[in-house]
Amino acid sequence: EVQLVESGGGLVQAGGSLRLSCAASGFTLDDYAIGWFRQAPGKEREGVSCITWREGITYYSDTVKGRFTISSDYAKNTVFLQMNDLKLEDTAVYYCAVRKVGGMWYSPSGYDYWGQGTQVAVSS
Repeated sequence: EVQLVESGGGLVQAGGSLRLSCAASGFTLDDYAIGWFRQAPGKEREGVSCITWREGITYYSDTVKGRFTISSDYAKNTVFLQMNDLKLEDTAVYYCAVRKVGGMWYSPSGYDYWGQGTQVAVSS
């Protein structure tokens, strides 16, 4: 059974940091890319970052570039999203998802499997 489990969300003050984890099980990630998305109340789900498992190529949205870092731990089949200098507008439910490599990394429709999400709340 394919499973993605996110963890690491929470409440943090503006300017603070959080590290999200996405643990994958039930399949091998070699030909896949792992993306992080977020969805705030009343807004569409947006792509935040993505990493290709085999090559380690990374992508970031303009809104998080320079503040967020995506990385992977091959031994643990886990992808991380280090979020620094968090802003109020980063408040959202964060999801990880998996897709075959290729296509528009920021488009949710291209992803085959999704985690259940983890809440990130940034306070002033």
